[in-house]
Amino acid sequence: MAMNLKEIEQHIKEALPDARIEIQDLAGDGNHYSATIISSHFAGKNKIEQHKMVYNSLKGKMGNELHALAIKTKEQ
Repeated sequence: MAMNLKEIEQHIKEALPDARIEIQDLAGDGNHYSATIISSHFAGKNKIEQHKMVYNSLKGKMGNELHALAIKTKEQ
């Protein structure tokens, strides 16, 4: 079962409440997304740490309900 945009956004917002999030469905299939996340929580962290924060927010759904998510992170 695929995740929809709102579910992805909700999970990220729970972990990063100040995040500004833009998500696109890349293939129109509900399985391949691209997300740009801007948050003050990324301050002082490298890109790998920032991406791990986003993956962790998805609570194990990456690779299961969510097949592919390309991530771009930025400090606010």
